[in-house]
Amino acid sequence: MVSEEVQKAQSIVGTSPGRPALDFYRTPEEAVIALLKVEDFEGVIWEPACGDGAISKVLADYGNYVVSSDIHDYGFGTVVDFLSTNEIVDHIVTNPPFKHAQAFVEHALSSTNGKVVMLLKLSFLEGQKRASFFLRTPLKNVWVFSKRLQLHRNGEAEAYKNGGMIAFAWFVWEHGYEGRPQIGWI
Repeated sequence: MVSEEVQKAQSIVGTSPGRPALDFYRTPEEAVIALLKVEDFEGVIWEPACGDGAISKVLADYGNYVVSSDIHDYGFGTVVDFLSTNEIVDHIVTNPPFKHAQAFVEHALSSTNGKVVMLLKLSFLEGQKRASFFLRTPLKNVWVFSKRLQLHRNGEAEAYKNGGMIAFAWFVWEHGYEGRPQIGWI
């Protein structure tokens, strides 16, 4: 029999049968506020995996103009399959479905002229194939959370009261940036 802790860990990393089909994990408000303390945005921000609007609402509350969409109707934004779009905006800020994270980053880089900001597992830095990807993209900053975030499956905050089990970071690509990526802690 698998313990409750193991089942929870499997759900988070994507191996359990109970994992949400569309990988909807609400981004905590404090994660977005921490990002806004270290990054600024001028122009339009697109949140293409908006879920119930957790990121979009905070960005807008801080004076940003935000366009929100998602592949599923969670009651916020418009229903759009981001990976099949051909729009160009200034910036994209999102918490992508983890199983499509690299595809989201690649498509976002071709859909922006400013910054691409993704909330990703810190382990996104790993892998031989991804190493060559990082060498050809303008990754500028990786903002690692000093305290683990608690993301809630399907936005169900009450069902998951324990601390987070996975290390996350905001990955920031900026068009025109040519230096080495910098790491910082938030």
